[in-house]
Amino acid sequence: MPGVPPARFAYLGPAGTFTEAALRTLPAAARGDLYPMPTVAAALDAVRVGEVDSAVVPFENSVEGSVATTLDELATGDPLQVVREVLLPVSFALLARPGTSLADVGSVATHPHAEAQCRRWLTRTLPEASMTLVSSTAEAARLVGQGVHDAAVSAPVAAGHYGLVPLVDGVQDNEGAVTRFVVVSRPGPLAPPSGADRSTLVAYIADDHPGALLEILTEFAVRGVNLTRIESRPTGMGLGRYCFSVDLEGHVADARVGEALSALKRVCADVRFLGSYPRADAVPPTSKPGTSDLDFTDAAGWLARIRAGSPS
Repeated sequence: MPGVPPARFAYLGPAGTFTEAALRTLPAAARGDLYPMPTVAAALDAVRVGEVDSAVVPFENSVEGSVATTLDELATGDPLQVVREVLLPVSFALLARPGTSLADVGSVATHPHAEAQCRRWLTRTLPEASMTLVSSTAEAARLVGQGVHDAAVSAPVAAGHYGLVPLVDGVQDNEGAVTRFVVVSRPGPLAPPSGADRSTLVAYIADDHPGALLEILTEFAVRGVNLTRIESRPTGMGLGRYCFSVDLEGHVADARVGEALSALKRVCADVRFLGSYPRADAVPPTSKPGTSDLDFTDAAGWLARIRAGSPS
């Protein structure tokens, strides 16, 4: 758009990672400035200090689970806000220098998560090849481009960055694997509810006692709020001190979600709200009778009439 500066995006680098591929699915990235960062922490800190407008970082994988570094970095430091999510199908390729054949591959480099997702294929196809685990699949591709290794298990997008070609596509063991990425910005106005939203937060228990987790779950359950993910993370304040990273269906503007978060704030030492944003899969929330916004409005009106001395 004329007169509007391009958006600046940080992402977990180096160039050629799945995170870059996820970022490039965003329309704004086509005319934006993209900055690869060495770590998730560096990408998020670039947002905090204003070097970039947003960062794209991996959040969870359907095979390997959540990305602990991302959970921890969002739970600490200056607050940030998740404004969008991206679901990217995971498809690894075996990349090599032009002219290399499968029979030439004696050494393979990749990231530990990629190795775990392609282990059976590698064992079956390249049983004699040595395996080297490096900091990212893109770094593996870079090393192959420099002649350090024969092949890399990497994101297909890395081939163009490092002068490689795919020997074999789709080498992952699990068809249908998906990685969820989040787009993170500095706190600001929330997008209005879309009808198919997700909210993310971190809840810090007041003290370690029997039923502490149950207290948190109850606040959601009694209001019909469905949790799509909950996991504990150490706070670093001593053994037994945990916070809970939570994803839930719905938008904070929804009455049931707003009431649940208010109740959570009363029973927790702290609650860090990380945003409400449209679900990438556009799946609307499930709800049970008595938990719609209209139900909450009617109940509040009924209580107000009683307090005013009117017949119920």
